Amino acid sequence: MAFPVNNRIPFVSILFLFILGSLGAGCRAEIGRVPAIYVFGDSTADVGNNNYLTGSGVAKANFPHNGIDFPSRRPTGRFSNGYNGIDFLAMHMGFKRSPPPSLSITGKSSIQILRGSRGANFASAGSGILDSTGSTITLSKQVELFASIKSNITARITSEAANDAISKSIFILSTGGNDIFAFFSRNNTPTSNEKASFVGTLVWEFKGHVEELYNLGGRKFGVVDIPPIGCCPYPRSLNPLGGCIDTLNELAQSFNQAVKDMMHGLSYTLGGFKYSIGSSYAVVQNIIKDPHALGIKEIKTACCGSGKFNGQSSCMPNSTICWNRHEFLFWDMLHPTHSTSKLAALAIYTGSQQFASPVNFRQLVEDQS
Repeated sequence: MAFPVNNRIPFVSILFLFILGSLGAGCRAEIGRVPAIYVFGDSTADVGNNNYLTGSGVAKANFPHNGIDFPSRRPTGRFSNGYNGIDFLAMHMGFKRSPPPSLSITGKSSIQILRGSRGANFASAGSGILDSTGSTITLSKQVELFASIKSNITARITSEAANDAISKSIFILSTGGNDIFAFFSRNNTPTSNEKASFVGTLVWEFKGHVEELYNLGGRKFGVVDIPPIGCCPYPRSLNPLGGCIDTLNELAQSFNQAVKDMMHGLSYTLGGFKYSIGSSYAVVQNIIKDPHALGIKEIKTACCGSGKFNGQSSCMPNSTICWNRHEFLFWDMLHPTHSTSKLAALAIYTGSQQFASPVNFRQLVEDQS
């Protein structure tokens, strides 16, 4: 299931050289490049929305050891020891970090939000593309919340000004993994037809959400694809041999390719539609191939957790935790460390088409056409 490798230069070496060459120029903030960022997705993008939800089935991370490397060692609701990938993408766009959780601003008179600047993060851990996935804020509900915020913006400034700001803003979507896990939990040996039918349904629903955001004024879309989730510590803990679960990775790859095709099609049918697809799959898969090239020493075991590969329970205050967190690929049973997220965001933002296509996120941001 590996991505194609150049016969002359190992693919991971290209990533390593790219990271080294980009550490100076690539990390400079580009102040004022976009008015705002609007984020939709699951725990890979959540920065605290689930803190505002109640119920036993709500996934949360607003307790130690989460946030141990965040400023002031503060657990924020991010499933990370520090920042997540959305934070780093936002930094590259000139912001301090991800825009705030939407539930922390809804109903408040935030001048920045109402003027269409900075943006909001609607992502909710446990959510999916399908309404049947999870019990939190589904993607369809997240889109509804954005529509509500847009109404607040247009109530205080002219519709023309609001639409102009929104059309220049970046809409980031990072979701789909939970849908695949839910499908796999119901059928861990699906046939080819069953996999194709599921992926087709998932992409069709995803397309509908993108089109709805377009109808609400979005024009620039950044999609972060699904990583090789079969290689996370939790799936590995289910495999008697400790290897990746191939079926999960195959579903992720099928979804990623179908989304590429779908977004390409929308670029021809929707006027002014622009997009970039960042491949977290390519970044993570190639870190796994040669982790030492990027200073990572542990690719199987989570830094924080318990059980086999620290992947059989979430990161909790009483969990085992590593001290050399920058050397771990995974923070917990399913999520990357702060360091991994930083590498992935840099590759997606300024990298070649191996990491983001048809343009990278920086080119999407700078496109003024």
